[in-house]
Amino acid sequence: MNGWNLEGSTTPYVALAAAVFAASTSAILVRWSHAPSSVAAFYRTLFTTALLAPIALVWYREEFRRLSWRDGGFAAVAGVALAVHFAAWFESLNHTSVAASVTLVQTQPIFVALGAALVLGERVSRETVLGIVIAIVGATIMSLGDAGEAPISDATTFGNALALLGAVTVAGYVLAGRSIRQRVSLFPYVTVVYTACAATLFVLVGAQGHDYVAYPAREWLLFLGMAVGPGVFGHTVVNWVLKHLESVVVSVAWLGEPVGATLLALALLTEIPDAVTVVGGLVVLGGIYVTTIERERRRVDG
Repeated sequence: MNGWNLEGSTTPYVALAAAVFAASTSAILVRWSHAPSSVAAFYRTLFTTALLAPIALVWYREEFRRLSWRDGGFAAVAGVALAVHFAAWFESLNHTSVAASVTLVQTQPIFVALGAALVLGERVSRETVLGIVIAIVGATIMSLGDAGEAPISDATTFGNALALLGAVTVAGYVLAGRSIRQRVSLFPYVTVVYTACAATLFVLVGAQGHDYVAYPAREWLLFLGMAVGPGVFGHTVVNWVLKHLESVVVSVAWLGEPVGATLLALALLTEIPDAVTVVGGLVVLGGIYVTTIERERRRVDG
């Protein structure tokens, strides 16, 4: 794909939509799993690395050897940021309400927009900001559908801070990918990122005292499913898209994940969404539409 001329093509948008859907399967697979969340995150990342690293080491061997220490180092930092995102967000759910956690972690487009403007020099128009606000409002509305699981009044400062840390670190992950992917091919990049992420989560699992291997066959199949679906076809495709679309557009589109997860939960878990969740999902899609259309308008005018 790296040799294709995708300027003006719909291919990145189709790939982004497919990646968001693949990422939406993560919640279902995690719900089915009974393993600790850090263990599931570790094996998801480890198996994703195992699936992709051979391609990088065989087909991209020369480019892998030419990878600069600077780009390799920043890719490793992006991997650590991704690991911290997983760890912080999952742990926040043990200390604050689902509504507060989901709302705070989904503020990541704000940090991506700020970082893109300050670090990458990407222009963020008023229309893009409007799309971000609309999508975040929709995500907030969707989270209210879960408010009954844990009263918002019980949310603690620590849990809220962890969710916010999850938003900041995933924003750093997106921004790093947008910058490095302009110079480094997909497979060498994600191999470094996922290896660093898996190594960080490996340490975390040990620090939490969880067992590394004592899980039934069903769990290992779920770990593999997390790697193939959300890992390869979700995060990896998003990293490919980051070379062709602005980080803000990718970040806002990621807010479509709760919509896809809700639809999958309806089909696979018979969890019927309430009216609040449905309205919130439609608003999220509206925010994604506004941001994407504005990006295309600027591309055509520019």
